[in-house]
Amino acid sequence: MTWKHVLKTSLTGLSTNRSRSALTILGIVIGITAIMLVISLGAGAQALILGEVQGLGTNTIAIIPGQVSTSPTSNAGALYSDSLKPQDVTALLNKANVPQLQSLMPVVIAGDTATYGSNTYQVTVFGGTDLIADIFNLVPAEGQFFDSSDVLSLSSVVVIGADVQKYLFDTDEPLNENIKIKGRNFRVIGVLPKSGGGSLFNFDSMVIMPYTTVMTYVTGQKYYNRIITQAVSDAAVPMTAADIRQTLEESHNITDPTKDDFTIETQQTLANTLGTITNALTYFLVAVASIALFVGGVGIMNIMLVAVTERTREIGLRKALGARDRDILSQFLLEAVLLTAIGGIIGIVLGSSLAFLISLILSKGLGVNWQFVFPWSGAVLGFSVSAVIGLIFGGYPARQASKKSPIEALRYE
Repeated sequence: MTWKHVLKTSLTGLSTNRSRSALTILGIVIGITAIMLVISLGAGAQALILGEVQGLGTNTIAIIPGQVSTSPTSNAGALYSDSLKPQDVTALLNKANVPQLQSLMPVVIAGDTATYGSNTYQVTVFGGTDLIADIFNLVPAEGQFFDSSDVLSLSSVVVIGADVQKYLFDTDEPLNENIKIKGRNFRVIGVLPKSGGGSLFNFDSMVIMPYTTVMTYVTGQKYYNRIITQAVSDAAVPMTAADIRQTLEESHNITDPTKDDFTIETQQTLANTLGTITNALTYFLVAVASIALFVGGVGIMNIMLVAVTERTREIGLRKALGARDRDILSQFLLEAVLLTAIGGIIGIVLGSSLAFLISLILSKGLGVNWQFVFPWSGAVLGFSVSAVIGLIFGGYPARQASKKSPIEALRYE
């Protein structure tokens, strides 16, 4: 029997029992749809996060207290959370120590409640310098940012995010009004436009002040939560990062680099770290979604076994007319592969369509800069795996069909 005849016979067998065929491929469709959806949304999330990281500038270097560890039980970050002190900033600003340092901004971050009249809103207090606008590419929709003189004089001024304006002021004009944090009044000098959050900082729910003001009137702390620096150029980043490390080790009297109480992150290392995390999460979710494929494969095997039993007389008649065991084997095996391949195609179309719809909702409805990414790797993986599942789980029923005796099969009722 030629392969053309086997294909025609298999298609006839599947079309004869359309309802059963549709139910058979349902598990495959669900599994492939889930894989496509997870991979596409994972790629979109990764693109969003990396876009936010790159938006800080490729010459940006962040200094973080403590050691970044991949161990979930590590408490190194908490142990050294106060390791960045004012004397470190003084040492870093010394050109003899870090000659290719262009700018530096101490950062203090805290959570608190802001009040205006009878309205209250939980905010993130972000303390920085006048460099924050350039580093994070922030342009107020109203008013302006504070300047270096405000930082030096510990001015009680604040720039608020769009959500802070919405929930505290309603329809009132916020500029030059006072909001209260920690029982102290802070004059609003600027309002940021709606940004839709972001993967690194959600400026919509932030109030931004001079870091000196935050440390004196809000947190009372004598250390920094971050120090953000910029090298004079992209090419100078590796050397600048090395100089920063050496300077801080000398400032902290550290002779063993493995015992550093700080972490230096360039945008490239941060992008690599975040990319690894999002990839790991995507692979985990794909593994979970693959369980549906296994369940679908078992379902195909069960239904194919039922089909073999129901078509016993057909098998006997074909064998009596000269069909060989391998012809019967090929027919039922091809039926299983066709079912899973069709399920794979439907799953690819459905999964990518759902991913596109979700991406559209996130980008248009929620204002997030989310891009739809068609997961070609997921499509190839899904179609290939579905075909392999057809071969594996369809093999046993096909072999059972090919082993049937034509005489016994014709007697079957």
